[in-house]
Amino acid sequence: MIQKITLSFFKVIILFSILLFARSNSYAQTIVPQQLDGLEKLCAGNSFNEFFATFSYVDFPAGTTFQVELSDNTGSFTTPTSTTTLQVINTSATQQTIKFAVPADLTGSDIYSLRIKSSTGAVSQRFRNSLGNTSFGAYFKSYEASYFINDKNTTAAICSSGSITLSVYNETPSNTNSSPANFPKLKYRWFKDNVVISGQSGTSLVVNAPGQYYSEIDYGVCTEANISSNRVDVVSSSSGSAVTITSSLGNPFCASGTGTVLTATSGNKYQWKKDGNNINGATNRTYSTNESGVYSVEVDFGGCTAIGSINLQSNGFNASIDAEDGYKLSEGETVTVSITTDAVDPTYEWYLNDNLIPNETSSSYVVAVKGNYKAKVSQASGCIATREFSFRINGESGPSSVIPNIIKLGGPIPYWNIPDEYKNANTKVMIISSNGDMVLDVVNYQGDWPQNNIDFKNVNPVYYYVIQGDAGEKKGSITVIK
Repeated sequence: MIQKITLSFFKVIILFSILLFARSNSYAQTIVPQQLDGLEKLCAGNSFNEFFATFSYVDFPAGTTFQVELSDNTGSFTTPTSTTTLQVINTSATQQTIKFAVPADLTGSDIYSLRIKSSTGAVSQRFRNSLGNTSFGAYFKSYEASYFINDKNTTAAICSSGSITLSVYNETPSNTNSSPANFPKLKYRWFKDNVVISGQSGTSLVVNAPGQYYSEIDYGVCTEANISSNRVDVVSSSSGSAVTITSSLGNPFCASGTGTVLTATSGNKYQWKKDGNNINGATNRTYSTNESGVYSVEVDFGGCTAIGSINLQSNGFNASIDAEDGYKLSEGETVTVSITTDAVDPTYEWYLNDNLIPNETSSSYVVAVKGNYKAKVSQASGCIATREFSFRINGESGPSSVIPNIIKLGGPIPYWNIPDEYKNANTKVMIISSNGDMVLDVVNYQGDWPQNNIDFKNVNPVYYYVIQGDAGEKKGSITVIK
């Protein structure tokens, strides 16, 4: 009986010792973070995102890994953000440094904390920054450049009882890095006369008082003065003197491409006029034009309106054409169309049904067939520009309905120009070579065949056509000559 009691006693002692050892060994795993010397806050971005956390540790087995953990934006480690994991440690070492980065999708806050966690479950106390604080700012600056508000303009006007909205400029939304407006999580600080406006953090600001306004991206303690917008001077308006119009290409301007862009003082609504007449649909702040003239714009500032004007002049060239649009050409009749211009060393191009007419490079052209014509005159020196004129020549019924059976490639009309009544969506046109090859099979033929070179060999090639439409079917042959 004594022997059994003694054995049970020893079992209890051994079990107690094992538990005590396990408990003491668990508490022996210690991680001690070192102060983040020289690091007051974690201000990261695309231009810089590299930080170092150094810590000491004791009694961890080989194979243990460590990682830096960031608290959530309230400072809590209930759902921490893990960053770079340290490689397997050398058990003979007593100190390690982990290089880590701030996640690009981090929700910025001024009260983040940092700690180390091991793969065994042990965690360190919170790191202290260079000021000795365990809470500090952490931000990822997704946009790190200056930007524009108010469509890049530095002035705006309002009525004494009205308002205007200043917004972050975003000309190219498809280019993410072109504007902070493409980063919806960003917050802003808005200023009036260099004093921050309380409660305003969005991409726009409603202004109802004169003053100088601008904004900067709010990165908390990581905010930088150079990540800010242009300054906008908002003035009170009650007369047209407050509305100005600028020309993107200057005045006078070179009329080419889409022309110059006229921009009015910022307001709520706009109506543009040219030489005193409303321009239909021109109700934006900007208007593009290639024409000279007196342009004005009526701007609604919210409660009052004002008008500004500009006498826009072109330093390009003038040109006119004497074509009568819609002229009805009789059978066998020709009409000479001429361009008059003061362009320096002008060049000319003539088109029929959008096809360039070869070898026609003079200022006049003899029209012999009906169709849609276009003429271009260009100036290649000084103000490089092009003027374009379009006109249509109609034909009489009857003889004009004759389908031509000869195409002269070197002639003024090097295309098979069939009557207009066969050029519609209800008519099918087929052209077949003498070898039986289908070279054209279209509906709504536009009088532009042949578009490719013709192989003459030793004879003038012959093609066969079939026209099927509302008027029935017509067949015939086409001979192509040089």
